[in-house]
Amino acid sequence: MKRTKYYNAHKNAGAKLVEFAGYEMPVQYSSIIEEHKAVRESVGVFDVSHMGEIFVEGENALGFVQHITTNDASKLVPGKVQYSAMCYEDGGIVDDLLVYMISEKKYLLVVNGANIDKDFEWMKKNNPMNAELLNASDEYSLLAVQGPNSTQVVQKLCEQQIDLEYYTFMFTKIAGIDMILSRTGYTGEIGYELYFTGDENDAELVWNELFKAGEEFNIKPAGLGCRDTLRLEMGYCLYGNDIDQTTNPIEAGLGWITKLKKGDFIASDVLKKVKEEGVKRKLVPMIAKEKSFPRHGYEISKDGKKIGVITSGTVSPILDKPIALGYVQTEFAVEGEEVNFVIRNKEIPAIVVKLPFVKK
Repeated sequence: MKRTKYYNAHKNAGAKLVEFAGYEMPVQYSSIIEEHKAVRESVGVFDVSHMGEIFVEGENALGFVQHITTNDASKLVPGKVQYSAMCYEDGGIVDDLLVYMISEKKYLLVVNGANIDKDFEWMKKNNPMNAELLNASDEYSLLAVQGPNSTQVVQKLCEQQIDLEYYTFMFTKIAGIDMILSRTGYTGEIGYELYFTGDENDAELVWNELFKAGEEFNIKPAGLGCRDTLRLEMGYCLYGNDIDQTTNPIEAGLGWITKLKKGDFIASDVLKKVKEEGVKRKLVPMIAKEKSFPRHGYEISKDGKKIGVITSGTVSPILDKPIALGYVQTEFAVEGEEVNFVIRNKEIPAIVVKLPFVKK
């Protein structure tokens, strides 16, 4: 297993480490609920260095990004970020990703850690315009500083005034280290991502300086466990759970990042047909009415018949209620629809609701 440059910092902070995306990663330090609430109420720091960074360069950089992704990258300007997806020819999702426009001839694609090799091979295989592709994932460290007090913490260490709108980025120095500072996030809170190259000493310096700067806000290290509960409270998709090669963006509620009018891209014809004919199932958010723990793979039923399956579930630390995402037959994908989670052969009543689960 690989280790990020923060392995020693995690050990020193008492992290429980697990295998994730080929890395030893912290799933929690104190408790998932404590870390979750720290991010919702103040500020937390995630090591997400397992994520992939792939650069696209050259005269045909934009043409390649347009060909390989579903969103319309022609709308980007330098300093802007876009949420997008890549699809197989049949419309199934290769991965969801972030597209950073650095310049007219240079883009950064940030992909999920577990998919780096698969994604890079897919890109190389589908590059008729011969754009230059560089997988720089192993060179980069990536920290996510998330929560209502994240701006105050990062600003203390930043050489420039931070005035980033949602889904924008800038080049700057944090704690004296050159980096890309972006504002995207996977928690529903205001937050920043710190991308930088450098050795273990640089990584340790940035980590230590962040925790010194955040001391007055009771800053906490946060693990993958609360990253999952935070994103689920907002209804954000997780690749491998809610979306994968068997799901298409339309049924997953990602029609808003699928720009069918931008011109041809991989699977555009298939996705146009899906939209015209309508989907047979939809991803919906649900809240259980009784104490339970919905999990990935559990059945969803109605009147004793299976109508779908749960893709992600947990007990929301903020609502203290069981919440879940799952695919159901389209006729039941209506706000207010009453369904059941089938847990250990028992039907637990639930209701289809509107996202996000936790209103900000």
